[in-house]
Amino acid sequence: MVKDARILLLGITFKENCPDIRNTKIVDIYHTLSEYTNNITIFDPWANAEQVKQEYDIEITDKKMDALKGEFDAVILGVAHDAFKQEDIRLFLAHENGVVYDVKGILNREMIDDRL
Repeated sequence: MVKDARILLLGITFKENCPDIRNTKIVDIYHTLSEYTNNITIFDPWANAEQVKQEYDIEITDKKMDALKGEFDAVILGVAHDAFKQEDIRLFLAHENGVVYDVKGILNREMIDDRL
């Protein structure tokens, strides 16, 4: 499933509702996934794209959240931003058998496939 999958990573900051990217563990998830696919999109309304690029050499999308819906094979919720709690995360999937992982354990069990 991971090989060449289109993956959306929701969040890259260190903690929820905060722009601090220092010591974020999401970068580890990104690097692990990038061994299997180059199709990784990171969306984080709190993170500064220039700082993320400078600190980690990782690009984050400048698209609006709604523009990302229906595009991905898998979605990983990595940071518990309030904006993500209000979304139906499954709407970001391109097909009904797509996978949603909840790293933070905040999403309703019916919405997710597993928790990391």
